[in-house]
Amino acid sequence: MRATERFGARRGAAAAVLAGAALAAAGCGGSDFENTPRPPAPAQVTGVITESRVVVSPAEIGAGPVVIVVSNQSRQPRTLTLDGPGRRITTAPIAPSATGEIRSAVEPGEYEVRAGSEKAQVREIRPATLSIGRERRSSSDTLLLP
Repeated sequence: MRATERFGARRGAAAAVLAGAALAAAGCGGSDFENTPRPPAPAQVTGVITESRVVVSPAEIGAGPVVIVVSNQSRQPRTLTLDGPGRRITTAPIAPSATGEIRSAVEPGEYEVRAGSEKAQVREIRPATLSIGRERRSSSDTLLLP
C-alpha cells in the first residue's frame, strides 16, 4: 500500500469513528430531559337519554380524558351537559334518535350528566351521576388505536 493510500484509509477510519461517536452522543440525550409518561388513554362512556332519565355506563371511572357518547331516545331535541368540579360543558341540541358527544379531561369528584331542552314546557328528566376516582394509569404501555 502506498503512503497516500494508508493516509486516506486512516482518515476514512477516523471520520467513521468520529461520526459514530457523534451519533452515540446525540442518542444519549441531555441530562435535563425529563421522560414524562403519556396521559391515560381516554375512557369511553356511553349513555342514553330517555323520556324520564339519563343513563351512562360505566358510572365510575378514573380521572383523565373521557369521551361521553349519548344517544337521544326521547321525542324532543335535548342538550347534553356535563357538570362537575370546575367543569361545565354543554352540547348543541341533539335531535331525537341522534347521538351527541362530549370530550373532556375530568378531575376526581361527582359529575352530573344532564339532558335539557330549549322548550320551557318540556319537563326536566332525572340526570345521571358519573363518579370520577383517582387518576388512571399512564397509557405509555398501551397500543393506541385510531
